[in-house]
Amino acid sequence: MKYFKFLITVCFFNLLFSCGGDDDICESGEGTPRMKVSFRNFESGKESTLDSLYVAVDYGSGKVQLGGQAKITSRVIPLRVDDAPYTDIYFRIANKGAESKVRVNYTTKSIYVSPGCGIKKTYENVNSVLTPSTAVPVKGIEEGQNFIENEEKTNLYLLF
Repeated sequence: MKYFKFLITVCFFNLLFSCGGDDDICESGEGTPRMKVSFRNFESGKESTLDSLYVAVDYGSGKVQLGGQAKITSRVIPLRVDDAPYTDIYFRIANKGAESKVRVNYTTKSIYVSPGCGIKKTYENVNSVLTPSTAVPVKGIEEGQNFIENEEKTNLYLLF
């Protein structure tokens, strides 16, 4: 009985002191931010809503389809987190339609966040280049904020 009480006491204290903080969970948006893309009308320059948009990204090992969305005014897109100085993004307004290629150039900076989240990347000197072509849905681009620290500000405007 003496050993049983001792075992219960040890288990209780172990349970009491083993509860850690929230360092092992990265929920508060402290991860690597994504790039926010909004849409404008080519003629008027006013922000517009797209009926549908399909996005693919080349993360260094070929295109990855991020899927389509309907009736959107903006979209956030993850960029590469390796040491590459650019990310190629492909936009379509139809599932099997023509696509526009936009190369996003940047420099990255690594910031330590916490033991649970680890290191996040921030992007600086962000600029974009539209690959010219005749049968593409994107008619032009406009630069927004030239750094990415969070997902609140628009970094790129696509002109349709």
